[in-house]
Amino acid sequence: MAARPITYYGNPVLHRRCADVTVFDAGLAALIADMFDSMYEANGVGLAANQIGVDQQIFVYDCPDDEGVRHKGHIVNPVLRAEAAAVGEVTVSEGCLSVPGPRADLPRAALATVTGFDQDGNPLTISGTGYFARCLQHEHDHLNGTLYVDRLPAQQREELLREAGLR
Repeated sequence: MAARPITYYGNPVLHRRCADVTVFDAGLAALIADMFDSMYEANGVGLAANQIGVDQQIFVYDCPDDEGVRHKGHIVNPVLRAEAAAVGEVTVSEGCLSVPGPRADLPRAALATVTGFDQDGNPLTISGTGYFARCLQHEHDHLNGTLYVDRLPAQQREELLREAGLR
């Protein structure tokens, strides 16, 4: 497959909810393969479809958890359940391929579960803690039109966007 260019903050596809996937076919499998290639080319640990300009509810990940266990996969039409009330939040530095360079401390739930489908339409549930939970929440946010900088105070967001060369 082939790596595709990363879409940056300001592109309209990043700022709206992506469309649900309704067709599970070879084209979807090829897109997911391209998403992995794109993520690896950009040295990322997760990538949402809109980060390569595709308006579909899909993300891929290859991300360790806090114990060093590697989690690799994809999910289509994900629904997130972040469990901050049950296990608390963790605040650590977060960055994004669509806002290259700067990072900022951001609280996220310490446990996250995502349900959806695999590329063949089979039901799928993914749960993670720590860094992997952060990845699941970050990528899910993308598919709903929210970037991590959108969760920051306006002044801090503007400073980070300037630092990234996006203002």
